Amino acid sequence: MSSLALHEFHDGVNARFITEVNGSEVVDHYGDALAEHAALHDAAGAIDLSFRGRICLTGADRVRLLNGQVTNNVKDLRGGEGCYAALVTAKGKLQSDLNIYNLPNELLLDFEPGLTKMITQRLEKYVIADDVQVVDVSPHYGLLSVQGPKSEVVVQSLALPLEVPAKVFGFSSVIDTTLGEIYLVSHPRAGMRISGFDLFVPTPALGAVMDKLITAAKQVGGSACGWRALEMARIEAGIPRFGVDMDENNLASETGIESRAISYSKGCYIGQEVIARIRTYGQVAKALRGLRLEGDLQELPEKGDKLFHDGKEVGYITSALASPSLKQNIALGYVRKEANQIDTELVLKEAGGKSWARIVALPFQAIV
Repeated sequence: MSSLALHEFHDGVNARFITEVNGSEVVDHYGDALAEHAALHDAAGAIDLSFRGRICLTGADRVRLLNGQVTNNVKDLRGGEGCYAALVTAKGKLQSDLNIYNLPNELLLDFEPGLTKMITQRLEKYVIADDVQVVDVSPHYGLLSVQGPKSEVVVQSLALPLEVPAKVFGFSSVIDTTLGEIYLVSHPRAGMRISGFDLFVPTPALGAVMDKLITAAKQVGGSACGWRALEMARIEAGIPRFGVDMDENNLASETGIESRAISYSKGCYIGQEVIARIRTYGQVAKALRGLRLEGDLQELPEKGDKLFHDGKEVGYITSALASPSLKQNIALGYVRKEANQIDTELVLKEAGGKSWARIVALPFQAIV
């Protein structure tokens, strides 16, 4: 198990820990996950995401190498810009999703925990005579995040000369004599309706910055937030998570990330032929969909529970939530193309019996 660098800090503010996110220790909550979720929606929540993986690519050929590996256009990123992308096999199957940032002398990759070895090996496999080094920087830099409508106020309260990026995945940096070099990224992790920022912070300064963020969040009506609250907000926003709603069995084109993660105008990359063929010749066999569930379920469905239409199995659940903000039972799941149109009513079969599930547009909306 990989422990958080700030374990003692979090323990001192009533954190409850879990180790179920790819074997990494995370803060589940600080005593009241529902209140933390409300903070994300109404004010601001400070979150420690340092359990996620981080590697840097250095060397003169780093951009060319990575651009030939991922689904989005890295080559045309300017300084201070980033993008969301996927790493896929030659058959178009996902290996990871990635947040990529074009730093002055390196490319920074941020991704789900537990994937550092695989991603490093994948990239190094294609380093032949190239000037590229793949470096695990997670021991040296942590990742903190502030999410919520008042997150910009929280970031500004750090009193650092950091320019707040106007564009999503845009970033700025500052070198502080005490804290070191800090990167601020515009990254709304709870959907585009809620603003948010990531901060890449030198490990020795993590505690000081996290303490400042929590204090500032409380001043605007927010709080420290754990993983459970962020997961609730993620599902409400209809954002799939690698390892839960998409994995190595999925084609990138069926996961709902196509518009954000795939460029159809860039040069060649591993898996491009399959992804381009799918776009040219029609739909994928199944696709990720939002589902509104019955309101009086005794238990939420579990991952893998089956969906049926006209007596035929057509899909399965990946994530489910009793949404605090929408006051609905909702889920994400894959549904075959013959039954995945909006407003189609399906039958959900689980341990507790049968119920209905209706396909709805993402992100989820409150019932008017």
